[in-house]
Amino acid sequence: MNQVPAVSIRNLEKVFPVPLQRRRVVAVRDLSLDIPAGTIYGLLGPNGSGKSTTLKILLGLIPPTSGTTEIFGVSSSQVSSRADVGFLPENPYFYKFLTGSEMVIFYGKLCGISGNSLHKRTSELLAMVGLSDAADRRIGSYSKGMLQRIGLAQAMVHDPRLLILDEPTAGVDPAGSRQIRDLILQLKARGKTILLTSHLLEQVQEVCDLVGILANGRLLSEGTLDILTAVSSQTEYLIENADPNLRDEIARLAASRGATLLAARKKRLDLESVFLKIISDKTE
Repeated sequence: MNQVPAVSIRNLEKVFPVPLQRRRVVAVRDLSLDIPAGTIYGLLGPNGSGKSTTLKILLGLIPPTSGTTEIFGVSSSQVSSRADVGFLPENPYFYKFLTGSEMVIFYGKLCGISGNSLHKRTSELLAMVGLSDAADRRIGSYSKGMLQRIGLAQAMVHDPRLLILDEPTAGVDPAGSRQIRDLILQLKARGKTILLTSHLLEQVQEVCDLVGILANGRLLSEGTLDILTAVSSQTEYLIENADPNLRDEIARLAASRGATLLAARKKRLDLESVFLKIISDKTE
């Protein structure tokens, strides 16, 4: 029996009418994709590509013009679909007068958790995001990286199966960005599914299992990083103990000269190069 995808989007379209003008803006065009449970999916695209609109429809914040979105088989139009979702927006707003622990408790109560279980969950989450020492400090004194990490804690308070993270490292310094990256990998190890958007393509390349590239509301390319970054016409050979003259007919010469062929693989580009090439080729 096939496992139900964490996210399923079919023929999604969103059109925004422009007030007082006889025109429309098409934000998403015939978008279809599946996100398997337990994976990290990176949704990439330039500004205005339709990423945020897609997330808002998936979260039930705005309705689609046509098409469907589902979370673990439940339509996004149903409130019950959000029970399994944790969300961290790009620019979250938190009550600055609350402490870190008070904020997590506040969101836990909104999710229907209370009593000792909520306080225990709060302590566990603050430890997980590395903010136990700042639990009693007011949110207003937190750095940008700390705010993103406390945002992850609030998104996780009800132990959702799916996390949607919109630019989780936006404005965060390299050390904080690395901490958040490690947290994302920890969450995957715990069986969570993560859908994220990011402009930091190097970070996406480090954490994502699957990547989809959007432009002008269309999905231009999708696949694993191995598929997207491979250069099909070129192959790399990794050879041990090879002399400088070893060039042509590598497989045969390696054996004849006592060298060991450790690997032969497709040459790979970095994700940024792939992203820019796809956007350039398909939007001209």
